[in-house]
Amino acid sequence: MKITVAGEKKEVADGLTVSALIELENVETPQYVTVSVNEEFVDSEGFESTVLREGDEVEFLYFMGGGR
Repeated sequence: MKITVAGEKKEVADGLTVSALIELENVETPQYVTVSVNEEFVDSEGFESTVLREGDEVEFLYFMGGGR
């Protein structure tokens, strides 16, 4: 199936979960990543159970602290 990951179209296996996509994409510090699917946030507890579908748009977001 085809999905879009961080603006790039990709061909992935049917039934792929958010958790498996994080692993497939070699996401750095996965414990700190926030994921949105079709502009809706997925709770980290739902990564294993959220199955991606044809045409989904996935974004990985990292929140950084710092500044003064």
